[in-house]
Amino acid sequence: MKKALIIAAVASIGMMGVATEASAFNVKKCKACHAVAKNKVGPAWKDVAAAYGSADALAAVFKGGFKVGDRKMIQANGKWKGKAGLMTGQFKHLIKGHEDEAAKALFDAVAAGKI
Repeated sequence: MKKALIIAAVASIGMMGVATEASAFNVKKCKACHAVAKNKVGPAWKDVAAAYGSADALAAVFKGGFKVGDRKMIQANGKWKGKAGLMTGQFKHLIKGHEDEAAKALFDAVAAGKI
């Protein structure tokens, strides 16, 4: 019986690791440059959400390679053009491969009012 409990405990810990790997995108690193309601190094996420309108629209831009010309925040406010290179690096490091998750996380954070 004791052996069965140990095996079950180890298996459940292993499954937790799988679940963590499956949802690898995490907004914690995004907080260094973004907030939901105010501009920081990057634009406020509420403004990004308003510019794109939906997580699907933002994910499509991410999936398209996040080209500077496709970024609605730069079109809406030219001050963000100078930050485009910085965000391109972060996109390649943090978002690429997690485009749908990243877009959904942004819209979820705006809906919740916090990151």
